[in-house]
Amino acid sequence: MNGMYRRMTLIALSLCLIIFVVACGKDNSSGKDKTLVVGTDAVTPPFVFMDKGEIVGFDVDLIGAILEEAGHKYKVENVGWDPLFALVKNGEVDIGMTSISITADRKQTYDFADPYFESNLMILAKEGTDIQNAIDLKGRKIGVQNATTGQTAIEKIVGENNSSVLKYETLAVAFMALKNGDVEAVITDNTVANDYVRNNPNDKFIAIADDVNFEPEYYSALFKKGSTFADEFNQALKTVIDNGKYTEIYEHWFDESPDLEVIKAQSTVD
Repeated sequence: MNGMYRRMTLIALSLCLIIFVVACGKDNSSGKDKTLVVGTDAVTPPFVFMDKGEIVGFDVDLIGAILEEAGHKYKVENVGWDPLFALVKNGEVDIGMTSISITADRKQTYDFADPYFESNLMILAKEGTDIQNAIDLKGRKIGVQNATTGQTAIEKIVGENNSSVLKYETLAVAFMALKNGDVEAVITDNTVANDYVRNNPNDKFIAIADDVNFEPEYYSALFKKGSTFADEFNQALKTVIDNGKYTEIYEHWFDESPDLEVIKAQSTVD
Protein backbone atom coordinates (compact mmCIF):
# COMPACT_ATOMS: atom_id res chain seq x y z
CA MET A 1 0.00 0.00 0.00
CA ASN A 2 2.80 2.42 0.85
CA GLY A 3 4.43 1.87 -2.53
CA MET A 4 1.15 2.37 -4.35
CA TYR A 5 0.47 5.45 -2.24
CA ARG A 6 3.86 6.90 -3.18
CA ARG A 7 3.23 6.25 -6.87
CA MET A 8 -0.18 7.93 -6.68
CA THR A 9 1.37 10.87 -4.86
CA LEU A 10 4.06 11.22 -7.54
CA ILE A 11 1.42 11.10 -10.29
CA ALA A 12 -0.61 13.78 -8.51
CA LEU A 13 2.47 15.97 -8.07
CA SER A 14 3.37 15.51 -11.73
CA LEU A 15 -0.10 16.61 -12.80
CA CYS A 16 0.14 19.67 -10.56
CA LEU A 17 3.52 20.49 -12.07
CA ILE A 18 2.13 20.24 -15.60
CA ILE A 19 -0.79 22.51 -14.71
CA PHE A 20 1.60 24.99 -13.09
CA VAL A 21 3.87 25.09 -16.14
CA VAL A 22 0.93 25.59 -18.51
CA ALA A 23 -0.43 28.35 -16.30
CA CYS A 24 2.94 30.07 -16.18
CA GLY A 25 3.20 29.81 -19.93
CA LYS A 26 -0.06 31.67 -20.32
CA ASP A 27 0.99 34.32 -17.84
CA ASN A 28 4.17 34.95 -19.82
CA SER A 29 2.43 35.39 -23.17
CA SER A 30 2.35 39.22 -22.89
CA GLY A 31 -1.35 39.10 -22.10
CA LYS A 32 -2.33 37.89 -25.57
CA ASP A 33 -4.93 35.52 -24.14
CA LYS A 34 -6.63 38.44 -22.40
CA THR A 35 -9.28 40.55 -24.10
CA LEU A 36 -8.12 44.13 -23.65
CA VAL A 37 -10.70 46.74 -22.71
CA VAL A 38 -10.46 49.99 -24.69
CA GLY A 39 -12.31 52.87 -23.04
CA THR A 40 -13.79 55.77 -25.01
CA ASP A 41 -16.06 58.78 -24.73
CA ALA A 42 -18.23 58.29 -27.83
CA VAL A 43 -19.42 61.87 -28.33
CA THR A 44 -16.68 63.41 -30.50
CA PRO A 45 -17.16 62.65 -34.19
CA PRO A 46 -15.28 61.81 -36.31
CA PHE A 47 -12.97 60.32 -33.67
CA VAL A 48 -15.41 58.34 -31.52
CA PHE A 49 -19.20 58.44 -31.67
CA MET A 50 -22.31 56.28 -31.69
CA ASP A 51 -23.90 55.25 -34.97
CA LYS A 52 -26.97 52.98 -34.81
CA GLY A 53 -25.91 51.69 -31.42
CA GLU A 54 -22.33 50.96 -32.50
CA ILE A 55 -19.16 52.76 -31.37
CA VAL A 56 -17.41 53.99 -34.52
CA GLY A 57 -14.87 56.57 -35.65
CA PHE A 58 -11.25 57.19 -36.56
CA ASP A 59 -9.94 56.26 -33.10
CA VAL A 60 -11.98 53.05 -33.08
CA ASP A 61 -10.67 51.90 -36.46
CA LEU A 62 -7.10 52.88 -35.61
CA ILE A 63 -6.98 51.14 -32.23
CA GLY A 64 -8.44 48.07 -33.92
CA ALA A 65 -5.69 48.08 -36.55
CA ILE A 66 -2.98 48.59 -33.91
CA LEU A 67 -4.18 45.84 -31.58
CA GLU A 68 -4.75 43.40 -34.44
CA GLU A 69 -1.20 44.11 -35.63
CA ALA A 70 0.04 43.43 -32.08
CA GLY A 71 -1.99 40.21 -31.92
CA HIS A 72 -4.38 41.21 -29.14
CA LYS A 73 -8.08 40.59 -28.72
CA TYR A 74 -10.01 43.64 -27.59
CA LYS A 75 -13.39 45.22 -26.98
CA VAL A 76 -14.34 48.91 -27.08
CA GLU A 77 -16.56 50.36 -24.37
CA ASN A 78 -18.18 53.79 -24.12
CA VAL A 79 -17.43 54.77 -20.52
CA GLY A 80 -17.53 58.59 -20.65
CA TRP A 81 -14.79 61.20 -20.34
CA ASP A 82 -14.30 61.67 -16.60
CA PRO A 83 -14.85 57.99 -15.67
CA LEU A 84 -12.34 56.91 -18.32
CA PHE A 85 -9.37 58.39 -16.50
CA ALA A 86 -10.35 56.80 -13.19
CA LEU A 87 -10.93 53.42 -14.86
CA VAL A 88 -7.53 53.48 -16.57
CA LYS A 89 -5.84 54.52 -13.34
CA ASN A 90 -7.29 51.61 -11.35
CA GLY A 91 -6.77 49.09 -14.16
CA GLU A 92 -10.41 48.37 -15.03
CA VAL A 93 -9.77 49.77 -18.52
CA ASP A 94 -6.52 48.75 -20.24
CA ILE A 95 -6.32 51.53 -22.82
CA GLY A 96 -7.94 54.94 -23.15
CA MET A 97 -8.41 55.92 -26.79
CA THR A 98 -10.66 58.90 -27.40
CA SER A 99 -8.74 61.91 -28.77
CA ILE A 100 -6.81 62.33 -25.50
CA SER A 101 -4.16 65.05 -25.65
CA ILE A 102 -0.78 64.48 -24.03
CA THR A 103 -0.21 67.02 -21.26
CA ALA A 104 2.43 67.43 -18.57
CA ASP A 105 -0.20 67.12 -15.84
CA ARG A 106 -1.62 63.88 -17.23
CA LYS A 107 1.86 62.39 -17.63
CA GLN A 108 2.31 62.61 -13.86
CA THR A 109 -0.51 60.11 -13.37
CA TYR A 110 -0.63 58.10 -16.62
CA ASP A 111 1.62 56.67 -19.31
CA PHE A 112 1.14 57.60 -22.96
CA ALA A 113 2.02 55.83 -26.18
CA ASP A 114 3.56 57.71 -29.11
CA PRO A 115 1.24 60.35 -30.63
CA TYR A 116 -1.03 59.26 -33.45
CA PHE A 117 -2.64 62.61 -34.33
CA GLU A 118 -1.76 66.32 -34.27
CA SER A 119 -4.58 68.64 -33.26
CA ASN A 120 -5.22 72.35 -32.71
CA LEU A 121 -7.89 74.02 -30.63
CA MET A 122 -10.49 76.19 -32.34
CA ILE A 123 -13.25 78.57 -31.30
CA LEU A 124 -16.77 77.58 -32.30
CA ALA A 125 -19.15 80.55 -32.48
CA LYS A 126 -22.28 81.72 -34.28
CA GLU A 127 -22.11 83.33 -37.70
CA GLY A 128 -21.86 87.11 -37.49
CA THR A 129 -19.80 87.09 -34.31
CA ASP A 130 -17.11 89.71 -33.80
CA ILE A 131 -14.86 87.15 -32.13
CA GLN A 132 -11.62 86.78 -34.09
CA ASN A 133 -9.28 85.11 -31.61
CA ALA A 134 -9.03 83.79 -28.07
CA ILE A 135 -8.19 87.21 -26.62
CA ASP A 136 -11.61 88.43 -27.78
CA LEU A 137 -13.20 85.90 -25.43
CA LYS A 138 -12.29 87.86 -22.32
CA GLY A 139 -15.45 88.96 -20.53
CA ARG A 140 -17.69 86.58 -22.52
CA LYS A 141 -19.40 83.33 -21.60
CA ILE A 142 -17.36 80.42 -22.93
CA GLY A 143 -18.31 76.73 -23.03
CA VAL A 144 -15.84 73.88 -22.61
CA GLN A 145 -15.97 70.18 -21.87
CA ASN A 146 -14.84 69.70 -18.28
CA ALA A 147 -11.25 68.58 -17.66
CA THR A 148 -10.14 68.97 -21.29
CA THR A 149 -7.27 70.89 -22.82
CA GLY A 150 -9.85 73.34 -24.16
CA GLN A 151 -10.64 74.32 -20.58
CA THR A 152 -6.96 74.55 -19.66
CA ALA A 153 -6.08 76.67 -22.70
CA ILE A 154 -8.86 79.23 -22.28
CA GLU A 155 -8.28 79.52 -18.53
CA LYS A 156 -4.68 80.49 -19.27
CA ILE A 157 -6.13 83.48 -21.11
CA VAL A 158 -9.13 84.50 -18.99
CA GLY A 159 -7.94 83.17 -15.63
CA GLU A 160 -8.28 79.85 -13.82
CA ASN A 161 -11.73 79.17 -12.31
CA ASN A 162 -13.11 82.24 -14.08
CA SER A 163 -16.90 82.20 -13.73
CA SER A 164 -17.26 83.09 -17.41
CA VAL A 165 -15.97 79.61 -18.34
CA LEU A 166 -18.89 77.18 -18.17
CA LYS A 167 -17.84 73.55 -17.85
CA TYR A 168 -20.06 70.88 -19.41
CA GLU A 169 -19.95 67.12 -19.04
CA THR A 170 -19.93 66.58 -22.82
CA LEU A 171 -19.23 68.65 -25.91
CA ALA A 172 -22.74 67.90 -27.16
CA VAL A 173 -24.16 69.80 -24.18
CA ALA A 174 -21.67 72.64 -24.76
CA PHE A 175 -22.74 72.87 -28.41
CA MET A 176 -26.37 73.01 -27.32
CA ALA A 177 -25.51 75.83 -24.91
CA LEU A 178 -23.99 77.77 -27.82
CA LYS A 179 -27.04 77.11 -29.96
CA ASN A 180 -29.32 78.36 -27.16
CA GLY A 181 -27.23 81.46 -26.51
CA ASP A 182 -26.07 80.42 -23.04
CA VAL A 183 -22.47 80.91 -24.20
CA GLU A 184 -20.92 82.93 -27.02
CA ALA A 185 -18.24 80.42 -27.91
CA VAL A 186 -17.08 76.83 -27.34
CA ILE A 187 -13.44 75.76 -27.30
CA THR A 188 -12.78 72.37 -28.86
CA ASP A 189 -10.40 70.52 -31.17
CA ASN A 190 -10.19 71.63 -34.80
CA THR A 191 -11.39 68.39 -36.36
CA VAL A 192 -14.38 68.20 -34.00
CA ALA A 193 -15.27 71.87 -34.64
CA ASN A 194 -14.97 71.56 -38.42
CA ASP A 195 -16.92 68.30 -38.44
CA TYR A 196 -19.76 69.91 -36.47
CA VAL A 197 -19.92 72.94 -38.77
CA ARG A 198 -19.96 70.71 -41.86
CA ASN A 199 -22.64 68.34 -40.58
CA ASN A 200 -24.91 70.90 -38.87
CA PRO A 201 -25.30 73.77 -41.36
CA ASN A 202 -28.65 74.85 -39.93
CA ASP A 203 -26.98 75.84 -36.64
CA LYS A 204 -24.97 78.49 -38.55
CA PHE A 205 -21.78 78.05 -36.55
CA ILE A 206 -18.29 78.99 -37.69
CA ALA A 207 -14.94 77.57 -36.59
CA ILE A 208 -12.26 80.17 -35.82
CA ALA A 209 -8.58 79.23 -35.78
CA ASP A 210 -6.06 80.87 -33.45
CA ASP A 211 -2.56 79.50 -33.95
CA VAL A 212 -1.08 82.34 -31.90
CA ASN A 213 -2.83 81.68 -28.60
CA PHE A 214 -3.46 77.92 -28.98
CA GLU A 215 -0.47 75.57 -29.25
CA PRO A 216 -0.54 72.29 -31.24
CA GLU A 217 -1.56 69.18 -29.28
CA TYR A 218 -0.94 65.49 -29.85
CA TYR A 219 -3.41 62.66 -29.26
CA SER A 220 -2.18 59.41 -27.77
CA ALA A 221 -3.39 56.19 -26.19
CA LEU A 222 -3.60 56.35 -22.39
CA PHE A 223 -2.27 53.65 -20.05
CA LYS A 224 -2.06 53.02 -16.34
CA LYS A 225 1.19 54.35 -14.84
CA GLY A 226 3.91 51.72 -15.10
CA SER A 227 2.29 49.87 -17.99
CA THR A 228 4.59 47.58 -19.96
CA PHE A 229 2.41 47.66 -23.06
CA ALA A 230 3.37 51.08 -24.46
CA ASP A 231 6.48 49.81 -26.28
CA GLU A 232 4.53 47.04 -28.01
CA PHE A 233 1.78 49.52 -28.88
CA ASN A 234 4.31 51.97 -30.36
CA GLN A 235 5.85 49.29 -32.55
CA ALA A 236 2.43 48.24 -33.85
CA LEU A 237 1.48 51.89 -34.48
CA LYS A 238 4.66 52.40 -36.53
CA THR A 239 3.88 49.30 -38.57
CA VAL A 240 0.32 50.46 -39.23
CA ILE A 241 1.68 53.83 -40.40
CA ASP A 242 4.39 52.27 -42.57
CA ASN A 243 2.14 49.69 -44.24
CA GLY A 244 -0.46 52.27 -45.30
CA LYS A 245 -3.28 51.18 -42.98
CA TYR A 246 -3.13 54.46 -41.03
CA THR A 247 -3.49 56.48 -44.23
CA GLU A 248 -6.42 54.33 -45.35
CA ILE A 249 -8.26 54.89 -42.06
CA TYR A 250 -7.41 58.61 -42.02
CA GLU A 251 -8.65 59.21 -45.56
CA HIS A 252 -11.87 57.35 -44.81
CA TRP A 253 -12.77 59.62 -41.88
CA PHE A 254 -11.27 62.96 -42.95
CA ASP A 255 -11.50 62.86 -46.76
CA GLU A 256 -7.88 63.97 -47.06
CA SER A 257 -4.41 62.50 -46.73
CA PRO A 258 -2.52 62.74 -43.43
CA ASP A 259 0.80 64.52 -42.94
CA LEU A 260 2.67 61.39 -41.92
CA GLU A 261 5.94 63.23 -41.31
CA VAL A 262 4.39 65.13 -38.40
CA ILE A 263 3.39 61.87 -36.69
CA LYS A 264 6.60 60.04 -37.60
CA ALA A 265 8.61 62.86 -36.05
CA GLN A 266 6.99 62.06 -32.69
CA SER A 267 7.78 58.33 -32.83
CA THR A 268 10.15 56.72 -30.34
CA VAL A 269 10.56 53.61 -32.53
CA ASP A 270 13.59 53.41 -34.83
